[in-house]
Amino acid sequence: MIPAKTFWSELKRRDFRFFSGVPCSILTEALEALPADPELTYVPAVREDVALGVASGATLAGRRSAILIQNSGLGHIVNPLTSYSLMYEVPILLIITWRGFQGKDAPEHLLMGDRMTGFLDLMGVPYAVLDDGNLASVLDRAVAAMDSSQKPFALLVKKGSIG
Repeated sequence: MIPAKTFWSELKRRDFRFFSGVPCSILTEALEALPADPELTYVPAVREDVALGVASGATLAGRRSAILIQNSGLGHIVNPLTSYSLMYEVPILLIITWRGFQGKDAPEHLLMGDRMTGFLDLMGVPYAVLDDGNLASVLDRAVAAMDSSQKPFALLVKKGSIG
């Protein structure tokens, strides 16, 4: 398990300082640790598409930004992601919690949990799955991909990955 403070420190090392999102219980510890760092800005959003819009504005203003959503929210951002972020090359890190991973979750999360990576593949959004030992390497990969393509990259977070 990656300590929440380490999670934010590694994001800061790569100049991610602006975040927007919709809370998910998988990110409870991370979201609780966020206000303790005055160098990070978090703007809560009422919906995932709002978070994407807010983070896009920060990106266009020159800040490296990310959104924090659960995978059910991926459905809410399909259109703005494809018709704006991908089309106009706005590089946002999509930190997506993987509800329903391997069929383990509440029933309403199982279908999206099973199909999330397929949706990302279909939209052409590259992704990496966060595991205990790979935070630095997946963030480096995300930054390299975002910098070269100027498009979003998804970091998939399973339950118990951050605590």
